[in-house]
Amino acid sequence: MSTQISAPPPARSRAVRLPVKTLPQPDETTCGPTCLHAIYAYWGDEEPLDRVVARMWRMQRGGTFAVYLGCDALRKGYRARIYTYNLTVFDPTWFGRPKVDIAEKLSRQREIKTEESLQHATAGYLEFLRLGGRLRFADLSQYLIRGILHCRLPILTGLSSTYLYRTAREFGSDDVPDDIYGLPAGHFVVIAGWDPRRRRVLVVDPYQPNPYGTSHEYWIAIDRVVAAVLLGIVTHDANLLVVYPRPDMAGKSR
Repeated sequence: MSTQISAPPPARSRAVRLPVKTLPQPDETTCGPTCLHAIYAYWGDEEPLDRVVARMWRMQRGGTFAVYLGCDALRKGYRARIYTYNLTVFDPTWFGRPKVDIAEKLSRQREIKTEESLQHATAGYLEFLRLGGRLRFADLSQYLIRGILHCRLPILTGLSSTYLYRTAREFGSDDVPDDIYGLPAGHFVVIAGWDPRRRRVLVVDPYQPNPYGTSHEYWIAIDRVVAAVLLGIVTHDANLLVVYPRPDMAGKSR
């Protein structure tokens, strides 16, 4: 009689669940800083939520861009990396050739394109690069997401809540659901887990109530999330933000 010992499964096929917890977002437009606060807490940084919210750059109608969340992290001494799919801001060829000065390209572009949201986003990206942030342009897939998660790095993402929730578009300053007059809405959540058997990711969502129940956590098909991230381009989202401590940040590691 012999005993056969199976080799462990490849790392990327194993399930992962990071202990990310979020508070409820204080209002309809503070999902971004609330998610960032959850990332800071994951790394052992217990800064109060109201302080993170108070210093965040906001658009006139409320809300922010992921790049400003990254800037906040960089100012606090963290490292920050953005995987962008926002073709309204970035041309793919900027990433396909060596030694392209993306800051110079952004500066030239904003002289020609005067749309307000683009101007605000460009200002944020120029500051992000100045502070040492990194930009990446890589195929958005389950392989990228699970690879980041298996490095024990939660992912803060700007995406289309209209697609993620499959709810009606929203109209007016009060964001009233209206399937005729409404427009697509954006949102921030944190991706904190991967289930290879069911091909689902764990979403940590500061918004309540959401269509998936009373918890701030829910598992959802990765294909739905990937599509929601790409469709976030409608609201100048469409990105993955990864924030992690520098080696010299004592006490902040996982």
